[in-house]
Amino acid sequence: MKQVITDFIRSMEPRSAQDYDRALRETIQHVALLGLWRVGFFEHAAFYGGTALRIVHGLPRFSEDIDFSLLGPRIEFSLDSYLSGLKTELAGFGFETDVATSGRTRSAVESAFIKANTRIHLLRISAAASLAGAVPANQLLKVKLEVDTDPPGDFSTKVSSLLFPIPFYVRVYSLSDLFAGKMHCVLYRRWRKRVKGRDWYDMIWFLGRETRLHLRHLEARMRQSGDWTGGRELQRDDFLRLYRTRVEATDFDQAVSDVLPFIGDSRELDVWGRGFFHSLADRFMYV
Repeated sequence: MKQVITDFIRSMEPRSAQDYDRALRETIQHVALLGLWRVGFFEHAAFYGGTALRIVHGLPRFSEDIDFSLLGPRIEFSLDSYLSGLKTELAGFGFETDVATSGRTRSAVESAFIKANTRIHLLRISAAASLAGAVPANQLLKVKLEVDTDPPGDFSTKVSSLLFPIPFYVRVYSLSDLFAGKMHCVLYRRWRKRVKGRDWYDMIWFLGRETRLHLRHLEARMRQSGDWTGGRELQRDDFLRLYRTRVEATDFDQAVSDVLPFIGDSRELDVWGRGFFHSLADRFMYV
């Protein structure tokens, strides 16, 4: 394992097996992005979602998967041509992985998984032998990549530099469009009977940064999902009505339980409840 990798993992100060698992996942995410950049992936696609917020913008919660969007609809797109370069990059930094597509999980989403043996890599980064020994020998660490091949319109991207494991560039959605995508999840994510508290946590993060919400991109996402129809444009009052309705329908105890394993300080969640989230309605700004 290259020293730059072990140094990065140690900088996260992992102590438990779960801490090390997350540190390994996040390190693999960074190296995977580098590998995709080398093979020209970001000429055709942009980084978005929770992992983009964490890696590019410093969102203070862990994010598991890596999400991308093509720059325009291209249903025939395949990740296959990029994966060998991604695997080569991972190997160059000491990661022994299997990388393969898993087919379309939804009609417009192309997926792939990076799989690595957890115990082997704990030992390679010099984690305590007792800690590595507690991990089952066949336990796999999995990082999922998803590409939306039919993205909704009205979004913009920018090129951002990353410095780990070496300096390189990624193309990423603008913050206002990332916010719009997140609010689409807040309003309409259908996650069986569970509540994805991570969506609400990210929303608070955007509001704390005074990020402006791009209503046109939110509307484009709502039209694509069938949640906004007809000829009238989505207006601010429409959004706020939908937001307040969603707050009333949300079980925030479930939301807290979902996000708690992904953050460092549980006190951030002490105020979570309908009253708190209703009070945030006046904090939205728009572009």
